Amino acid sequence: MSRNPERNDRKAGKKPVFGNRPQTAPDGSKKGGWNPNPPTKSFADSTPRGPKGAKSDPDAFVWGRHPVLAALANPARKGMGRLLATEDRAAELERGNLNHGHKIEVMDVQALDRMLPAGAVHQGLVFKVSPLEGVALDDFADPAEGIIVMLDQLTDPQNVGAIFRSALAFGARGIIVQDRHSPALAGALAKASVGATEKLPCARVTNLSRALERLADLGWRAVGLDGDSEETLETALDDRPTVLVMGSEGDGIRRLVAEHCDVLAKIPMPGGFESLNVSNAAAVALYVATQKQADKGK
Repeated sequence: MSRNPERNDRKAGKKPVFGNRPQTAPDGSKKGGWNPNPPTKSFADSTPRGPKGAKSDPDAFVWGRHPVLAALANPARKGMGRLLATEDRAAELERGNLNHGHKIEVMDVQALDRMLPAGAVHQGLVFKVSPLEGVALDDFADPAEGIIVMLDQLTDPQNVGAIFRSALAFGARGIIVQDRHSPALAGALAKASVGATEKLPCARVTNLSRALERLADLGWRAVGLDGDSEETLETALDDRPTVLVMGSEGDGIRRLVAEHCDVLAKIPMPGGFESLNVSNAAAVALYVATQKQADKGK
C-alpha cells in the first residue's frame, strides 16, 4: 500500500462525512490533510516571551529538532506560526532550506527556555503555532485496508506521542481519539512523537462507539486489548483490515467501547510481570498485526 509521507490529503470523490472535516482557507480553497486551527490569530505581533513569571501555553508550541522539522515540512503549516531558533540552528535551517519559507527569528537558549515549560528539551528549535485539529475519519478509513489505532481516553502526552511514533513506524493508516478526552497534538506530545503527529493522520471524533460502528460498515474489524481476556492477540488477529483499540492504563477500554469490538485479546506475558506500559503494548500489538497483514495472499 502506497502512503504519502506527509498529510493524507486524499479527497477523490464525495464520501460520507464523519468527524471533523478540514477547515476551508480564507480564499475559499480546501486544505488537504491536517488543517491546524483557522489562522484567525496572528503571531506576528506577539512578543517572544511574556512578563517575568508568566506561564506559556505548551499547546501553542512545537519544540525539538525532529518535531519542528516535521512541522515545517508539513504543507498544511505553510505560512503559519513563528519559527524561533538559536544562531547555529538558524544557520543549519538556512543551509538545508529546511525552514520551507518560514522566517527565522534568532534567539538565545535562555530566551527559548523561558518560553517553554520547565525541562522542555528544545534543542535550539521552537515553532509557535496552533495545534493540529485533525481530519475526517473517512479520509483514511475508506477504503478499508491495513491498520488503524484507536485510543480510548489516553491522556498522558508521553504515551500518546510514543503510540503515534510506533503507529507511523509500522505503517498504520491513522489514529482515532475522542475529541474531549485527548491531549492536543502539540507540546510534550509532539516532542514524544518525534514528528509523527505531523505525518500520521488523526481523526478526533465525538463518540468512539459510533466511530466503531462506522468503521464496521466500511469493512473494519475491531480488536480491543484487554489483559483479562482469555484469547491472545496472536489468535485474535488476522489479515483483515484491523482497528487496534487501546484503553487507558488505569481503566482499560470502557465498557461500551469494548462492546463494539469484535474481539478482546491480551498480550501473553509468560514472565509473570504483567505491567507493560500502554505505549509498549501498542508497539507489540502493531507488530503482531503487521505480521498478520503480511500473510494476506500467501
